[in-house]
Parts: sequence; C-alpha cells; structure tokens
Amino acid sequence: MFTGIVEGAGEIVEVTDTDGGRRLRIQTDLAFDDLHHGQSIAVSGVCLTVEEFGPDWFDVFLAAETVEKTYLGEVAAGDRVNLERALAADGRFDGHIVQGHVDGTTTVRNVERVGDDWFFEFNLPESLSTYVVQKGSVCLDGISLTVADRREDSFTVAIIPTTYDLTTLSEKDVGDAVHVEVDVIAKYVESMLDGYAEQLLAE
Repeated sequence: MFTGIVEGAGEIVEVTDTDGGRRLRIQTDLAFDDLHHGQSIAVSGVCLTVEEFGPDWFDVFLAAETVEKTYLGEVAAGDRVNLERALAADGRFDGHIVQGHVDGTTTVRNVERVGDDWFFEFNLPESLSTYVVQKGSVCLDGISLTVADRREDSFTVAIIPTTYDLTTLSEKDVGDAVHVEVDVIAKYVESMLDGYAEQLLAE
C-alpha cells in the first residue's frame, strides 16, 4: 500500500521491450538504501516490483496488461517518473490509501498559475466520473491530491510549490497523459450499496 506522498523523481535510463512486456531501468538520487528484490515501488502511481538494483538504480518489469493500461508503455530514456516506496508498517500516513492499481489515464486540459500555486485541470473520463467528487481524494501520477473543483467532464486540483517542484507535474503541459487512481473507499461504498440494492429487490 502507498499513500500518494511522492518521495521524489527518477529518470528512465534504459528501456528493453520483450515479447512479454517491457523492462525499465530507473536511476534516482533518492536515498533508497533499503531496496531489495521483490520490493513494491510506485512508479508514477503504478505499483511495480523491483527485480534488480544498484547503488542509484533499479529495474522493474511491465507486464503486457500494464503496458496496455498505462502510459509507461510509451516512455523513453530521459523521461522522468514519480517514485514512492510502499508504506512501512510503522510509517506515517500523510496522504490517502493508494493501491498503485491505476484505473486509467486522462490528459491535462489546462494549467494556470495563481500566485505561488498552480491549478491543473484534467479531463474526467466518464468511466471514472462516479468516483471523483469535490473535496474528495484522487491520485494522479502517484500523487495524493484533493479535488478543488468538479465539473461535468473535468476536475481541477491545486498544486503547492513543494509538490510542483518535487514531482513531474512541473513537466506536464496541456494534452499530456497522467495516471488516475480513484479513491478505493468510493469503490467499496459503491459495491456495498449495489449489494444492498440487490438484496432489497430480491425481497
């Protein structure tokens, strides 16, 4: 499990395409001194498994489904990605529950600077519209954010300078893709309500 509190960014330095998927080598200057084989790490919001690692790099493998459902199938050497290690059992919980199971991608619709902050507007896919509510939580490229404004086909989040500087949002422009993971609690509520409705109909 993750919290959406991105620790920093890494750079893709090598990409290897195979018949079964894609392997990425990611370099970072973050102090990931606890890396080990099999460790879970969120790469721009996508939960992946560390296969090999060195002092300042690690390899992850993208299965065919991950390549299909995320934009990681299109990244190249030189691109940067957000990084977050899985939450330790005794870790501080500062964001919201993030699984690293991306629900889909969307695109940046507008970027506006207001004072020291930035407002990013994103297109809202119809398939995810039920789960995105004003003042609710949403995870974008692995970043835990709060929906500042919700419209029929878009939503806006406010980005403080620290988040802007620390993550790859500073490199995003209109039309660029981002990963979206909606709040898992909303999914559970929907599932329970659907089950309750079916029970009432059966009675």
